[in-house]
Amino acid sequence: MEFFGRDLVKKIQDSELEGELAHAIYSPPYRQLFTYEEILQKNPKFAAVNIVLYRKEDGWHFPLIVRSKNERDRHSGQISLPGGKKEATDRDFEHTAKRETSEELGIEEPYIRIIREMSPIYIPPSNFYVRPFISYTKRNPQFFLQESEAVELIEFPLNSILNLTEQPQMMVLPSSQGTEVPVIDFNGYLIWGATSMILSEFSKLMKKL
Repeated sequence: MEFFGRDLVKKIQDSELEGELAHAIYSPPYRQLFTYEEILQKNPKFAAVNIVLYRKEDGWHFPLIVRSKNERDRHSGQISLPGGKKEATDRDFEHTAKRETSEELGIEEPYIRIIREMSPIYIPPSNFYVRPFISYTKRNPQFFLQESEAVELIEFPLNSILNLTEQPQMMVLPSSQGTEVPVIDFNGYLIWGATSMILSEFSKLMKKL
């Protein structure tokens, strides 16, 4: 996958999403499913996250971040995709994804090219309804982390997501309610919950290309 040309972008745009089937592979066993109408009744907070692909010397990667410690944030200290809450000034969720990526990672918005949106996901513990996007940048980014949001950058190789197993490792984590949950173990970084569920769908999509 040397270059994100029109043909490859169109293949990604046209590929069928697997939604909940893909999410379920990495879903915590205690996660409840809700209809969209039931979610709306909970008055959720809306947000967007972004898988932004970029070229590095040894291939394509995308960034993950280790969230800053914050007692008011239920996902504090966890590994996540760049993204955040939709602001009233955002034109749409695509704008949210690009703005948050720029703010958290320092990538200039004009260089972020959105390819498509993936399946939304509801996160009951924090009452967030998240819209994930896939994007790319042709310009090799220089990362400048927003310290209030991120304490560490993880450069995740695309090849690793293409090899993501459908029989995930199960572990009990400090914030997993004493229950074994599916995890992606990348060099000792444990990725789980909504982030691993989104990456599961992304993996299935990219394997079709």
